[in-house]
Amino acid sequence: MTSAEQIKSPIKDELKAFESFFANTVKSDVALLNLITKYVLKRKGKQMRPMFVFLTAHLFGKSNEATNHGAALIELMHTATLIHDDVVDNSNQRRGFFSVNALWKNKVAVLLGDFLLSRGLLLAVNNGHYDLLKIVSKAVEEMSEGELLQIEQTKKLKITEAIYFEIIRKKTAVLLAACAAVGAQSVGASPEKVDLMWQLGEDLGMAFQIKDDLFDFEADNQTGKPAGNDLQEKKMTLPLIYALQNADTSIAKSIRKLVSKDKKSKSDIQQVLNFVVQQGGLEYASEKMMEYQNKALSTINSFGDSTYKQAIVALIEYTISRKK
Repeated sequence: MTSAEQIKSPIKDELKAFESFFANTVKSDVALLNLITKYVLKRKGKQMRPMFVFLTAHLFGKSNEATNHGAALIELMHTATLIHDDVVDNSNQRRGFFSVNALWKNKVAVLLGDFLLSRGLLLAVNNGHYDLLKIVSKAVEEMSEGELLQIEQTKKLKITEAIYFEIIRKKTAVLLAACAAVGAQSVGASPEKVDLMWQLGEDLGMAFQIKDDLFDFEADNQTGKPAGNDLQEKKMTLPLIYALQNADTSIAKSIRKLVSKDKKSKSDIQQVLNFVVQQGGLEYASEKMMEYQNKALSTINSFGDSTYKQAIVALIEYTISRKK
């Protein structure tokens, strides 16, 4: 299986320079801010978002200062939303480490998120990147709407496939869409090509989220979360939605009753997991994930061959083959 490091290979020097640039972007005269941002930076993931920005930029030209700024803008906005999400969800962990709110309490976490958002806005405005700011602001707006839509629909426990796809499009897919669009925009691609990259990123993001949802039904997943974690939190994901839609009314009613419980036993969770498997929910979700992957591959395969195109193809394939 292709690794994240292999995908980064064509842009490894640019990403290394970006790390340094991004660290300088979040520096402050306030010691507490520097302490917390240093903690956050040490625990960042695979750099999938800046990686995608730089790779898509290279499809249309040579990455430049605007590409760096665009990648930083996305990272600032995304990191801010994650910190705020942990406060909203009262979550004490992020990627297996203590969250900012767990270590420094909610007030500091909210203020840190605000600081990162303002740094992103200033980075864009001070350098005249209004076009990049427009793309990222659109994504952040939709991400907020997606979170609220999920909160609204979770109470009902009768989410349809259409609503589920809208939630994950807004919550997850639009951020990867923004990465691809920002990469293209930063090197002067035409509006049509920028829109095409937005769609590529959105399709990739949809596949990515469905893969994440499938992990919840795997006892041996490597995500750090136990199987059934989403079910414990009453999250209605595609495998469960499909299973409920295709089950007998009485059985679906009893499963919904289990999912609605505030505290579920291991037996409750296992019963729901078994139900989803028996109803073909995992196979159906996998098929939908492959559909989005194939759409993304179809888009990128319309480009001439290059190491950057090959890296994006590998990234798309990695999205659904990853173990965490």
